[in-house]
Amino acid sequence: MPVPRPGPNPPTPRLPIVDLVRGVAIVQMIAYHFIYDLTYFGWLHFQMIEEPGWIAWRNAIVSQFVLVVGIGAGLGQAAGRSGARFWRRWGQIAASAALVSAASFWLFGARMIWFGILHFVALALLLARPLPARAGVNLAIGAATLGVGLFVHDAWFDPPWVDWIGLAADKPPTEDYVPLLPWFGLVAIGLGLTALWRKRAFALPPSLQRLQSPPARALRWLGTWPLTIYLVHQPIMMAVLWVVHEVLAP
Repeated sequence: MPVPRPGPNPPTPRLPIVDLVRGVAIVQMIAYHFIYDLTYFGWLHFQMIEEPGWIAWRNAIVSQFVLVVGIGAGLGQAAGRSGARFWRRWGQIAASAALVSAASFWLFGARMIWFGILHFVALALLLARPLPARAGVNLAIGAATLGVGLFVHDAWFDPPWVDWIGLAADKPPTEDYVPLLPWFGLVAIGLGLTALWRKRAFALPPSLQRLQSPPARALRWLGTWPLTIYLVHQPIMMAVLWVVHEVLAP
């Protein structure tokens, strides 16, 4: 009896360490948003979009997500994932970004989210797709992009039609802002690191291979559902806190 041939795009095993890192970022995101929500309802009094410590934590969370986006894109290249699978996932992210914009307009009005993390990811995936699976090229692109995005700013980029690029002199008024620059630099670096990792057959040091503890398994599980958790965690927390706020209101 002939042995069946595998399909052109066999499923690729998930790499637990990637899900774990994504899960760590998700836990931090939920914690950050919970504190934000408590501030929104007046129980805490932090200036989270102005105070350096909160801004630094928020940037660290975004950095983790964005780097993993690049690693995930690199793993997709290594697995030879089909165009249909890519576009299906991209469509989910783009539709979710539009949903976030609509919901944030209802909540925040003029401070709506029009280029937040999901909008960025949708654009970044399109830009990353044609990049070659070569470590040197992507690391160079990443370093150059980070440098330009961090150190080049000009008022010419302040108008809404170009401030999504990330070179504006003043941050636009919005509840979440993840512009193309410098963040695409981390996506490119993620692609480059994945290319290097691929040369080692995605091997890990022994200390990172023991991911079977209950906390690690929980984080890995969270890391397999990033888009779903991103979309539902805030509505759930906001709804619960609104009920508590109404019950406690004099």
